[in-house]
Amino acid sequence: MLTRLSIRNIVLIEALDLEFAGGLGVLTGETGAGKSILLDALGLVLGNRADSGLVRSGEERASVTASFEFAHWPGSLRQSLDQAEIEIEPGEPLILKRQLRADGGSKAFVNDQPVGVALLRELAPTLVEIHGQHDDRGLVNARGHRQLLDRFAGGEGEGVAAAWREWRTARDILEAAQARVAQAAEDRDLLVAYVEELTALAPEPGEEEELALARATMQKGEKLAEDMADLDRLFQGSDSALASLRTAARKLDRIASEHPLLEEALAALDRAVIEADDAEEKVRAAAEALSFDPAELDRIETRLFELRAAARKHGCQADDLPAKLAEMRMALDAIEGGSEELARLEAAAASAGQTYRDQAEALHATRVAAAVRLDEAVANELAPLKLDAARFRTAVVEMPEDRWGAHGMDQVEFLISTNPGAPFAPLAKIASGGELSRFILALKVALAEEGGAATVIFDEIDRGVGGAVASAIGERLARLASAGQLLAVTHSPQVAARGTRHYMIAKSSEGTVTRTSVTLLSEAQRKEEIARMLSGAEVTDEARAQADRLLERA
Repeated sequence: MLTRLSIRNIVLIEALDLEFAGGLGVLTGETGAGKSILLDALGLVLGNRADSGLVRSGEERASVTASFEFAHWPGSLRQSLDQAEIEIEPGEPLILKRQLRADGGSKAFVNDQPVGVALLRELAPTLVEIHGQHDDRGLVNARGHRQLLDRFAGGEGEGVAAAWREWRTARDILEAAQARVAQAAEDRDLLVAYVEELTALAPEPGEEEELALARATMQKGEKLAEDMADLDRLFQGSDSALASLRTAARKLDRIASEHPLLEEALAALDRAVIEADDAEEKVRAAAEALSFDPAELDRIETRLFELRAAARKHGCQADDLPAKLAEMRMALDAIEGGSEELARLEAAAASAGQTYRDQAEALHATRVAAAVRLDEAVANELAPLKLDAARFRTAVVEMPEDRWGAHGMDQVEFLISTNPGAPFAPLAKIASGGELSRFILALKVALAEEGGAATVIFDEIDRGVGGAVASAIGERLARLASAGQLLAVTHSPQVAARGTRHYMIAKSSEGTVTRTSVTLLSEAQRKEEIARMLSGAEVTDEARAQADRLLERA
C-alpha cells in the first residue's frame, strides 16, 4: 500500500510530507483548497505526462516521491522490476520519484535508480487505481472485464490457456509440415533430376582433396620428367659412378688384407656403395610417385571439374555433396510418405482443437452463469447508491474463431443503462462522473476483487448526493477498505465519518503567496471538520452533535 507521499513545489504546495496507513483514508476541505493538486502530484509520480505548469511559480524544479510497502509482492510488479534489473530486498519499500523542471524536462527514479517514465506507467496499475470524474482506466476499460468476471467465477481459465497452447503448437507443426510437403511437391521433378545427377556422380567425402593432391603431384612429375630420366641414366649406366664404385670395391676386396690402409679404404668404399644404393632407391621411389600419365591426369582433372561444378550448382562445398544427395532423397521420400505424416498431424491438430473447444465452451458456460450472479450482485448495490433506475448487464459474447485465444472464445464487457428504456452501453459512455464513480463502487463491492491495485482512490464519488445515499457510499467504501487501502476525496460528512484516518486540505495566503497544506486530524479536529462540512462556514453546536452521531454510527 501507499505509505508516504512527499511533494515539493507542486503548484500551491511548497513542501508536504504525508504518511498513510491501511483502511479508509478520507481527504476533505473547502472547494478550491487544492485536493486536485494532490491527485495531480500522485499522477505525476505514476507516469502521467509531465506538465511544466505543475512547477510552483518562481521555482526551477519540483518533485514527488511515493513509497509503497507490501506484505506480499504482486507477481506482475516483481516481474517488471526484474526486467528493469532493479533489485529490492525483502521488507524494503518501493520508492518512486519524479522530478520536473520548469522548462518541461523530467526525470524518473525507482529506489534511486534512474529509469524511463514508461516503467512508472507500467508499475502504476498494480500500485494505484484512481476513479474520478474522467476515469478511463481500471473497471472502465473493457480489456480487463473478462479477467474480472473470471475472478468472480472462481478461476481464470488456466486449463483453457494450456489447451490453447497445445492446439497452437499442433497447428504450427501441421502448417510447417504442409509447407514442406507442398514445396517439395512443387520441386519434385527438379529433385528427381538432381538426385539422378548426383547419384551418377557418386561423390565421396574427402574425394576433392585427394584428387587435388594427385593432380598437383602429377603436374610436378611432368615438370621433373627430364631430370628424373637423367638421374636414372646416371644410376643405371655401365659407366655410372655407382658401377665404378662397385668395381673399385671388388678390386680392393682382393688386396685389402695386404695393408691396414687398404682395409680402411675398403670399409669407406663399402659405406659409399651402401649410401649410393640408398640414394638410388629413393630416386626410383620418387620417380614412381611422380610418374606422369597424361590420361590419368586428364581423368583426375575431369573428375575435379565435375565435383566442383556440382558443388557450385547446389551452393555447397564438394565434401558436402553426399549430404546434399541424402537430403534430396529424404525430400523425395517425404513427398512419397507425406500424405501419411500429414494425416497423422492433421488428426493430432484436430484432437487438440476439439479439446480446446470443449474447455472453452465449458468456460463460456461458467462465464454466462457467473455473469448472471454478478448482474444480480451489482443490481443489489445500485438502489442504495441512488442508481435504482439504472440496469447493469455483463455481456458474454462468443467471438469468431480467428479471435479465439488463451483466454477462450468470449468477449466480455460490462454494460449499463441509466434510464428505463434506454439501450445498454459501455461504462465509459456514462455522462455523469458521479454516476460513473458510484457504478464502479457498486462493481467493486459486488466483485470484492483481489489482486487489483494496492491502493484505490475515489475522487468525489459522492458528488451530487447526500443523506442516505452518501451514508451508503461511506459504508461500502469502508467495507472495501477493510482488507486493504482506500483513499476517498469527499465533500460528504457521511463518507468522512467512515474514515479510519482523516486528512484536511486547506489553502492559506500570506500577502501574494498562496499555499496548500494537508493535516492529519486528531479525533477532536476530525469532529470539528465534519461539523463544518455539515453546517458550512459557521460551526454550530447542533452540527457538532450531529458529527458525534455520525462518528458513533460509523
